[in-house]
Amino acid sequence: MSDKPTAPLARPTRATTPDLQYVAPGVWGLRNVFVNLYFVRQQPSSGPWVLVDAGLPGSAAKIRHTAETLFGAHLPPAAIILTHGHFDHAGALETLASAWDVPVYAHPLELPYLTGRSAYPPPDPTVGGGAMAALSFAYPKHPYNVGSRAHALPADGSVPELPGWRWLPTPGHTPGHVSFFRDEDRVLLAGDAFCTVQQESALAVWAQEQEVHGPPRYFTCDWQQARRSVALLADLKPAVAATGHGIPMRGGTLQRELQDLALHFDELAVPAHGRYVPQPAVADETGVVSVPPAVFDPTNPWLLGAAAAALGLAAAVILTQRRSRKSGKARRRLQRNQRMEESAFPPHADSIDPFEPDTRYDHNSVPL
Repeated sequence: MSDKPTAPLARPTRATTPDLQYVAPGVWGLRNVFVNLYFVRQQPSSGPWVLVDAGLPGSAAKIRHTAETLFGAHLPPAAIILTHGHFDHAGALETLASAWDVPVYAHPLELPYLTGRSAYPPPDPTVGGGAMAALSFAYPKHPYNVGSRAHALPADGSVPELPGWRWLPTPGHTPGHVSFFRDEDRVLLAGDAFCTVQQESALAVWAQEQEVHGPPRYFTCDWQQARRSVALLADLKPAVAATGHGIPMRGGTLQRELQDLALHFDELAVPAHGRYVPQPAVADETGVVSVPPAVFDPTNPWLLGAAAAALGLAAAVILTQRRSRKSGKARRRLQRNQRMEESAFPPHADSIDPFEPDTRYDHNSVPL
């Protein structure tokens, strides 16, 4: 028997993981371009299920198709439950809530952004880290409006339709951000309280390089609260963490990196500068109350390049829209764009059963 140490297996990446993947018993994740959403069932093979977060705008058809793959064509969710309402987590919310005719649950402080009453604090493209951050000035921050379907999560911490789960307030990234935890097997759905990819970097997002990182900097509006939220989640010692961005992580690797993030949050997560670093945005049950003044670094090449790219993209979009209206092909164009979005990052060619754990990586072992 060789005395040589065994080299650790490579971590999973976009190239080695499918868009739809098993997370834990009764939990499946769907990668929607660069954001994740989750399908959670009361029992692994029976009973009602809920959708946790609602993906990007234009993704409703893909989400409904995935739900039918998992649960059959005639079993809509009992509810849609949100970690928060940013555009990449609630983009298909109005369409899905209407099509399924189901309630939507979120923290009371998130309801203004789900009922049309308030826009979110503006994103901050000056925080650095890469193109995803630099382009954030163009990301939507407008509210969604699901009207009377919007409800506050129960004050006792229970999760509607999911006995055995509880919700935890994890503000910072947004005022009413929440995470979901199943104590029985310590499965955590963390939303954007932290990520398992460097979300500010377009290259890291493309590759899905797996590593614990703080919340996406460009949308985080209260760093003091974000620090406390990460410490709270690290204390849970989750066996599995499925986040809003990045591939789910497990076991000792997850716990060590999450604890390190909690202990060194200022160095690892908080940007050196930015709109919300010296002072947070202020919000209440009515929405945003105040935000600190914008900052701009004219010497930042990322921002200059992003601005040029955004102007070029906007010009291309306007020109395309004009041509589309003149030619009467708007419907076909929208359908084509949706197909392009859904195939932008095709799953790995290997066939992986989303109903079974993927055991190819030592990181999937979960010591309890």
